[in-house]
Amino acid sequence: MAVKQVQSAARVLAVFEAVAQHQPIGVSALARLVGDDKSAVQRALMTLAESGWIERGGIGGHWEVTSRVLVMVQRRSGLLERTRASLEALRDETDETVILNVPDEGQILVLDVVESNQLVRTSPAIGFAVPASTSAAGHAILAYLPTNELALYIAGSPDERLTKRLAEVRRRGWGINAGDVTPGARAVGAPILDAEQRAIASITISAPADRMPQEVQNVLGPLVVATARRLSSH
Repeated sequence: MAVKQVQSAARVLAVFEAVAQHQPIGVSALARLVGDDKSAVQRALMTLAESGWIERGGIGGHWEVTSRVLVMVQRRSGLLERTRASLEALRDETDETVILNVPDEGQILVLDVVESNQLVRTSPAIGFAVPASTSAAGHAILAYLPTNELALYIAGSPDERLTKRLAEVRRRGWGINAGDVTPGARAVGAPILDAEQRAIASITISAPADRMPQEVQNVLGPLVVATARRLSSH
């Protein structure tokens, strides 16, 4: 089952890249470009369209990338430039993958990844939607969002478990993920805050579980908090 999910995600990404490079383009031409059957490509197109990344346009209703991509890049470009050196420094200090995540219309998206140099490592794709209610990246952001916005990210009110986790983030400064998103992977994450103490992003350190037991999480937590605070507005 996990293999099918990975294959499906890879197909969607391949279709999106083909649309971006050859737009406007139809289903038949896309199928030839990505080397897949039309029905599978059509399903990938529907997934991208429902998420707001592509739309039909031009003569014949061919597919094009929406302005959402440009808006996100323009809105986040300053953040990328401001944080990249700090992410690299944190990667060098910990020798683990460091990730920048941002809230975006009810989703937590991976905006930048600085990979560990170790042979075995964890590394999500840029643009990957991180589960808000179960990830260290999501907890770090949700803990510093206004209460009336939480419903956008968790489809309702936080349950007792999530409420406790968000309180822990506010108390100690970082959140944890112990295999809640991907079995065998763990992470710690802290928020980047604006001048009103609202989360505009989060930084996470991610690693295979065997390299991040609880005692290591307790060491990495303050490191990711220190980096996030340096990047926050005061």
